[in-house]
Amino acid sequence: MIIRVEYFYYLLGIMLSLVALMSFADRSNPRRWTTGVFWTLYAMVYLVGERLPPATVGLSMIVMALLASFGGVRSGKPDVLPEGARSASAARLGHRLFVPALVIPAVTMAGSTLLKEVRIGELLVLDPKHLTLVSLGCAAVIAVGVACWMTRSTPLQAGRESRRLIDAMSWMIVLPHMLAVLGLLFSEAGVGKAVAQVTTTYIGLDSKLVAVAVYCVGMALFTIVMGNGFAAFPVMAGGVGVPVLVAKFGGNPAVMAAIGMFSAYCGTLMTPMAANFNIIPTALLDLTDRNAVIKAQVPTALPLLGANIILLYFLL
Repeated sequence: MIIRVEYFYYLLGIMLSLVALMSFADRSNPRRWTTGVFWTLYAMVYLVGERLPPATVGLSMIVMALLASFGGVRSGKPDVLPEGARSASAARLGHRLFVPALVIPAVTMAGSTLLKEVRIGELLVLDPKHLTLVSLGCAAVIAVGVACWMTRSTPLQAGRESRRLIDAMSWMIVLPHMLAVLGLLFSEAGVGKAVAQVTTTYIGLDSKLVAVAVYCVGMALFTIVMGNGFAAFPVMAGGVGVPVLVAKFGGNPAVMAAIGMFSAYCGTLMTPMAANFNIIPTALLDLTDRNAVIKAQVPTALPLLGANIILLYFLL
């Protein structure tokens, strides 16, 4: 293939390296050195992570966690356009400002559906193993180009704006990545088997309704703890989903997985651990209550979780 997913990892690593350099150079940031080290370590994961020993990558993650925990990652003053210039550009473009954002889903859908078999000679244009990710990466690059053309700006200014957003989100931007790794660690450590032993020992799973409820509520609770449905899925699927719902009750694995993940998303709506969904918006909108988004979502999440239990019971 011509366009591989690794190319976008390298591109993301370059962007994070640029953010690190800008952080090192920002004298307005009282923690500019530790902030720069944090983003340098994260850039290293994308640029050379596969070439490093696993222990080295793990150590870098621990250092990043320590830097964030002790307040070593702070926001500086990104070199962005003055407010007057930004307002004038927004007034000139109007609703056309949404065009770059709309380019991303449009190009992603086109790449995933229309271009998956396109070849140049003997080579596929897009990596078939990571078709959606590659399409999304292409869409993001095209959207940046469209945004620069519309705003009459430069890729360097796009890099500065990226740093502004990353500074606003701070270390929480890394949380989904780390939580996904946590899910893999739980799976390797046999947490799913431990959950299966506990549930079968203390909860009677002879009833299909009880088993379905334990599975769905467990998916939501583990997501609340870990902040990521993908991290919760190996635990609950290995503990209850496969051995009980599929093996014992003869359920459809696809239905079990799909509704299970939907139940996990109910947990996502109710946890600050899902920082990219529930904490970052409060920071970007300057809300005084950090849990304002969660409080608004709980009345939707709980009835939806109940609906998932009913759906899984009848569709399994």
